[in-house]
Order: sequence, then structure tokens, then C-alpha cells
Amino acid sequence: MQINNAISQDIETIFKLYDQAIEFQKTVFDKHWQGFERSLIEREISENRLWKIVEMGEIACIFSIAFSDSLIWSEKDDEPSLYIHRIVTNPLFRKRGHVKAIVEWTKDYGSQLGKKFIRMDTWGDNLKLIEYYQKCGFSFLGVVVPQKTDDLPKHYDGISLSLFEIKLSPFS
Repeated sequence: MQINNAISQDIETIFKLYDQAIEFQKTVFDKHWQGFERSLIEREISENRLWKIVEMGEIACIFSIAFSDSLIWSEKDDEPSLYIHRIVTNPLFRKRGHVKAIVEWTKDYGSQLGKKFIRMDTWGDNLKLIEYYQKCGFSFLGVVVPQKTDDLPKHYDGISLSLFEIKLSPFS
């Protein structure tokens, strides 16, 4: 398992994985992503914030990171944090512990950058994911309702979000 930056040549595979993730979300929960602007993905790739896990020469999982997320985290965004977004596993590689691998990688990466927290969010009422993220080491912080804005993807409109974080020790 290797974690590398996604590159522009990966973009069609990335969108295929997003489409597969949306179809899967529709089968397991009453909310789902509504697609993403190509410009967002291109920007994340150019800024080295979109990552891929490669196994057996194939993209097994993708995720993005952010260094700021004030629209969701408000004043807590002032704390030095690394945010994980849009984890998607290739259906051929499910149940191989990719989220736990991402968490461990992010702890190391965040510590190298001097971050104090690793953070993420999910739908406020997705009990299965809330429980899973806690098993991956995240503390559940509570539920927030983000303000309506065009700066967030459409699936954030009118929802509540569960917030999670892992506090990094100075020596992790």
C-alpha cells in the first residue's frame, strides 16, 4: 500500500470513484454526495491536497486534505489542524482498512507540519459512520449546522454535521 499525491492523469479515475461512491451511498443511507466540480478536483491536485492509495498498480482509495475549514469549524479553525475530506474506496478494495491507514498517515503528516489536530466531518445522523470514525481513533465533538453558502458542495445544504478530531501529541 502506497500513499501518493494524485496527478492530473488520475482525474477520470477519481470521478469514476466518486460516481461509484455516490451510488453506494444511495444504498446505505438517505443522504449522498451530489457530485463535485471538476475545478475543485483540479485545484486539489495542483495544490498536492488530493491523495491516492495505490495497491497492485490500481487506485484503491482517494481522499483530500485541507489546511483550513472555517465554513464548518468556525472559530476552531484558528487551531492548527489538518482536515480530511471525501474518502472514497474503490469497490474492488473495500474492507482493507484504508481509513485507518489514512488516519495513521495523516497523524504523521500533520505532526510534520506542526498541526495539533486531525479533523473530519460526516452527516450528523449517520450513526454507522459516527461509530466507525470513533473506532478509527477520532473523538466525537458534537453536531453543527453549517450556514448556507455557495462555497460548500451542494450536499451540505440543510444538513447537520458530526464533527470529529484526533489531538496530535507533540511527538506523534
